[in-house]
Amino acid sequence: MAAAQAVSSGRRHFRSLEFTLGILFAGGMSLAVLLSPFLFPDGGESMDLMARLVPPFQKAAHILGTDPLGRDMLARVVVGGKISLTVGLLSMLGAMTIGTLVGLAAGYYRGIAEILLMRFADIQLALPFILVAIMFLAILGTGVDKVIFFMIVAQWVQYARLVRGSVLALREREFIQSARAIGVGNGRIIFTHILPNVLGPIVILMTLNVANNILLESSLTFIGLGVDPLIPSWGGMLADGRTYLQTAWWVSVFPGLAIMFTVLGLNLLGDWLRDLLDPTGQTGK
Repeated sequence: MAAAQAVSSGRRHFRSLEFTLGILFAGGMSLAVLLSPFLFPDGGESMDLMARLVPPFQKAAHILGTDPLGRDMLARVVVGGKISLTVGLLSMLGAMTIGTLVGLAAGYYRGIAEILLMRFADIQLALPFILVAIMFLAILGTGVDKVIFFMIVAQWVQYARLVRGSVLALREREFIQSARAIGVGNGRIIFTHILPNVLGPIVILMTLNVANNILLESSLTFIGLGVDPLIPSWGGMLADGRTYLQTAWWVSVFPGLAIMFTVLGLNLLGDWLRDLLDPTGQTGK
């Protein structure tokens, strides 16, 4: 009976609207980006000055229209997603790795190391992100690698605080005390007994963090502090199209829609994962 209920609950989760829309938006865009080298071998860089600013849905060769240089908007949007998704994923993985290790160590060992690490985290959280980003990137210069590095440095704190709080609640539990009593080493306790029990919140935060990083990368690139303008990216396309909003709205609207639907899909998947991994905290359907 319990097994049947578990199967029924699992099917209900996979049939939920959040999961369906999340996979449709985020998964569809990710798949298009992965296939972009085959779909658009020219990388969206082919120019046709005789077809500048063609409105969308008027030519079969340019379904979403063209930009001021006659480049196909569909190709540019799909290829541009590669930078945004790459920055979002790599910065998330870096911040997650550092923050999780720091949180595990601080929560398990306590002491002066925990105090110093958490006070440093509190100071970092008190700093305004966008102002620090402007100063950091203005000093070191722009580029994909620098944007990723800055996001890792800025966001490891979220994982460290989350993991530390979970470890503090787990370290005094009976199964941890039993492991210590039979002589299990600290390293094995941390990575075998504690880490698996904090993976749920970490996975949820990872999903939401990718969405947030896509928005941050697009914002930084829009103001000229992110990716090189010569590299196709959603933020760069938004910046290029702002002077054409009244005459060629599609140059900015379609990259903006790509950002919106990708971030929406990732946020929906994050909510779905939260309900799946923590049934007691369901948002309600």
